[in-house]
Amino acid sequence: MTFADIANALSVTILAIKQNMVLPALILAFLWCVNIINWMNNNFLRVLGVYPRHWAGIPGIFFSPFVHANADHLFFNSIPLFILTAFLLALVGPNQFLHISLWIIITSGLLTWLIGRKAVHVGASSVIMGYWTFILAYTWRHPSLSAVIMSIIMLYYLAGLALSLFPSSEKVSWEGHCCGAAAGIIVAYFL
Repeated sequence: MTFADIANALSVTILAIKQNMVLPALILAFLWCVNIINWMNNNFLRVLGVYPRHWAGIPGIFFSPFVHANADHLFFNSIPLFILTAFLLALVGPNQFLHISLWIIITSGLLTWLIGRKAVHVGASSVIMGYWTFILAYTWRHPSLSAVIMSIIMLYYLAGLALSLFPSSEKVSWEGHCCGAAAGIIVAYFL
């Protein structure tokens, strides 16, 4: 492998990421709209969170990533979600992206419902952690120069996400983060 090969792969990777910026922006716009409506109506969508081991929490398996507790929560999820969505789209394409996203949402939601503490778990953090570990596991299983470049960039800028796998605050669903991380690895393994 020559320097020219690496430079070419980097150019291709950057172009692929640039071409996939619209969908991450639309996803974030949707999340902000849903949550502004939610906050204006006294957090009425909080019922769509995961409430572990309770029948009322079952809808949260599917819908909890779309609901956030407050603007800070959504803001701090927006940046990594945008980056990881663009990277994942560049890595696998839009059709696979939708398939992967659905499986990460369902798997992380189900795992959180099974093992989470008694609280309402909301937010896209489980999906973020799922994308993060999926990209790493996918790169491990299907190494390509583009995948390795994206993983290195992702690890350099988003390595702090690993800290969210440990309990830090009563208000943070570290269980959702761990379940999302596990879901990403599981989905990458079975794809």
